[in-house]
Amino acid sequence: MNLVLLGPPGAGKGTQAERISALYGVPHISTGDIFRDNLKRGTVLGRRAKEYMDRGELVPDEVVIGIVRDRLAKPDCEKGFILDGFPRTAAQADALKAMLADLGKAIDHVLNVQVPEEAVVERLTARRTCRSCGKVYHLVFDPPAKEDTCDACGGELYCRDDDKEETVRARLREYEDKTSPLIAYYEGEGLLRNINGAAEMDEVLRAIRDIIEA
Repeated sequence: MNLVLLGPPGAGKGTQAERISALYGVPHISTGDIFRDNLKRGTVLGRRAKEYMDRGELVPDEVVIGIVRDRLAKPDCEKGFILDGFPRTAAQADALKAMLADLGKAIDHVLNVQVPEEAVVERLTARRTCRSCGKVYHLVFDPPAKEDTCDACGGELYCRDDDKEETVRARLREYEDKTSPLIAYYEGEGLLRNINGAAEMDEVLRAIRDIIEA
């Protein structure tokens, strides 16, 4: 079971990926996590990525692809994987297809978690973060007991800059611009499966399971 997960910021991809991972016993592979792991361990690829990041430049595809290839070749991916955050472009999708072919694998489904823009804005702008301990709350789904005060340490809660409405909308526009060609790519491959991410979490999971188990 080899899956690619797509969806805008705030679509709930990470939550669903973790639930799928637990249900089917396959790893949830977040590119952010594997980047941090390579940087922490000081691998050759991690050091190459750090050179670009230190200069404020985008890490080139060849380095990103190398890091992903290294992760997918590990033993825990033998039964499958859930890729979150890669590919981001049609060129990366081509590279992923080629590297999986080398490993004797292929993508089974590309799950595109769709959430209307206004719902995403509502979800993300309701997040609050503790200035002291960093704990994150949600004013609707996980509110603090006392408004603007962290339950854990009593610190002040605030809205981070990247959770403010203008920033959220800019991120959504950027995601749409970058991802539209990728969605078209996977539609052409016959792999795209659209999921209503605005539904309740359990309903979203049921829809994903129906696709996987069909």
